[in-house]
Amino acid sequence: MTQQLVECVPNFSEGKDLSVIKSITDRIESVDGVTLLDVDPGKATNRTVVTFVGPPVAAVEAAFRAVAQASELIDMSNHVGEHPRFGATDVCPLVPVSGITMEETVEYARQLARRLGDELGITVYCYENAAFTERRRNLADVRAGEYEGLEQKLRDPQWRPDFGPAEFNRRSGATAVGARDFLVAYNVNLNTTSTRRANAIAFDVREKGRVKRKGDPLTGEVVRGKAGEPVWTPGSLKCVKAIGWFIEEYGIAQISMNLTNINVTPVHVAFDEVRDKARARGVRVTGSELVGLIPLQAMLDAGKYFLRKQQRSTGIPDHEIIKIAVKSLGLDELTAFNPREKIIEYAILDRSARKLVDLSVTEFVERTASESATPGGGSVAAAVGAMGVALGTMIANLSSHKRGWDARWQEFSDWAERGKVLHNELLRLIDEDTEAFNKVMDAFGLPRETRAEQEQRERAIEEATKGAIDVPFRILEKAHESMAIIKAMAETGNPASVSDAGVGALCALLAVRGALLNVRINARDLADKELARERIERGSQIEQQALALEREILKVVDSKM
Repeated sequence: MTQQLVECVPNFSEGKDLSVIKSITDRIESVDGVTLLDVDPGKATNRTVVTFVGPPVAAVEAAFRAVAQASELIDMSNHVGEHPRFGATDVCPLVPVSGITMEETVEYARQLARRLGDELGITVYCYENAAFTERRRNLADVRAGEYEGLEQKLRDPQWRPDFGPAEFNRRSGATAVGARDFLVAYNVNLNTTSTRRANAIAFDVREKGRVKRKGDPLTGEVVRGKAGEPVWTPGSLKCVKAIGWFIEEYGIAQISMNLTNINVTPVHVAFDEVRDKARARGVRVTGSELVGLIPLQAMLDAGKYFLRKQQRSTGIPDHEIIKIAVKSLGLDELTAFNPREKIIEYAILDRSARKLVDLSVTEFVERTASESATPGGGSVAAAVGAMGVALGTMIANLSSHKRGWDARWQEFSDWAERGKVLHNELLRLIDEDTEAFNKVMDAFGLPRETRAEQEQRERAIEEATKGAIDVPFRILEKAHESMAIIKAMAETGNPASVSDAGVGALCALLAVRGALLNVRINARDLADKELARERIERGSQIEQQALALEREILKVVDSKM
């Protein structure tokens, strides 16, 4: 399962006193699991935009602590700044990054809003996707009148806050809590120095488009509607804001875009559309630039998009897909593109603790051979299973790229994609099996002096034992599932690699049988005998199916050698 991650981007009404800002961000960093990504203070706006990311529960807690600190330190009655604002914490949106839906993010945003109102007494409005009514969806409408007009606004029953008091708090003002899509700041580089040409391309693609004119599109009379307002001709890309500008540092013009919903218009679609519109105006796109960070899935989607255009398999490792995306988008034209710094999931990765999957083969074998009880048979079974399905994936990738087989590239790419999912899952299970064993040991180590302690210890042992059965059972299932891929590659894949399919089948069967041994030995200690019996029976059935599949695969292999 992909870890659930949300980004939070609170805006605080303080951009000059760095000690205040530091005090607020310290509260954010005090929450385990949260990573502070960026702090951007602005003196003219007297406003600081903070970006952090973490699991949703941790992110909500960090946001709550930050808002609480801001309400203590920032006095809105003395605030002056150029940016619209109506509170010490002006806005606090949550953004789904990975493993979480917008609907789930909305619920977390509303939980945060409720806590701010109930526990801190802050006036809170919910906006964007978290809004309870359409009238409050647009932040500009919610914040209309700003801090100076808030006292009068709160007297209007139609603007009663969603949470917290409807009385004006002169010190903290109000806060808008929302849930919105991930916004990517993205610039496309052009082989021109003309801001005018860049703007023309920007107007071609941005959703708002350009003002419609009679006759000449640049100098003609503006076409107006019945109420006298200008009529606009929309651009070609939804959820895109864009403008052209000249970057003196690099001596080029760019199309500067905000992609406000990358599910509607992803980075790679925006890039190709700008390229096409630029070419029509005699301008060439030379590369692009990401401002800030981007979710991993957006980079993988881009890489796969360009691989498909090349009729190449998409079932290759993530780092290779990302490399294709970087080169295809020209993200390294102006400055080096470091995935560890620019991709959110990689930027927050804890590299201090090495997992088993991070070890070299030699280190893994030596760790297994040591006096430690872990890694044990379950982790080894998962590792062997991952190797087995990796061989099947390799055959699919080789077959997809085989000369003369171009018409079948998609078929083999699909098999490779399935294989990649399975070997990634089996790799995760290498460490999960060791973690499950450690939880059992921790449970046995709990105190048992009193009857209450004994009962708590027994419950902990039972739950940990269930986990120690569940993990190898998943290894067993995934290894068995991988055999369908290996069989297909033995039958239809590159004949030069048929022996690899045979080795893959042997590895998969070993993983199935080895994992079942771990299920059986841990099931002995389970108090829930019905669950233990069900798992062993089902595991034994899968083992028999795997044995039959292994024989079928080896029969195919033998016939082709």
